[in-house]
Amino acid sequence: MLRHLVLCISLAAWELAGFQQTPAGSARPNLKAIAAGEIGSHMPDFSTRDLHGRRISSASLNGRVVLIDFWATWCQPCKKEMPGYQKLADRYGPHGFAVIGFKLDTMADAEEPHAFARRLGIRYPLAIATDELKNKFGGIEGLPTTLLYDRQGILRQKIIGFEYTNVIETDLKPLIHTETQRVKR
Repeated sequence: MLRHLVLCISLAAWELAGFQQTPAGSARPNLKAIAAGEIGSHMPDFSTRDLHGRRISSASLNGRVVLIDFWATWCQPCKKEMPGYQKLADRYGPHGFAVIGFKLDTMADAEEPHAFARRLGIRYPLAIATDELKNKFGGIEGLPTTLLYDRQGILRQKIIGFEYTNVIETDLKPLIHTETQRVKR
């Protein structure tokens, strides 16, 4: 009887300590999923058309360092950032860097988007950010929103609001150069 009581108390203590028996093959990973749009999350799968009708997809960006920029024609900080992103695309594009701009349509455009892009000298792909697309990236809390993904498609930097191009470039360079060195070996 005493042996039975000790066994019951031991099993109860075992469960209270968090050691629970699970059937074989049903191990529960102790990893928390990283929400879309959070540092460490993966770039979501997407496919859309840019403002010129060309297909843009996450699959076409595999193996590249990618900057995703959510913007609007009425957003003054967006107007300041976008030319800098074009310069980064020109400088680092040959090294596996891509910039994609997703235009929010929460308010009426201040200017026709093609004319806006032409006036600012923007040549990287621009597309409309549908509600579905915004949700895939974790929702957009403010403009501009800049997301920087590494070559494995993992979000390494998220900036809500204006940031100077040289700060973005500081975050970008190690992703470009580290990955380029790995490819050369």
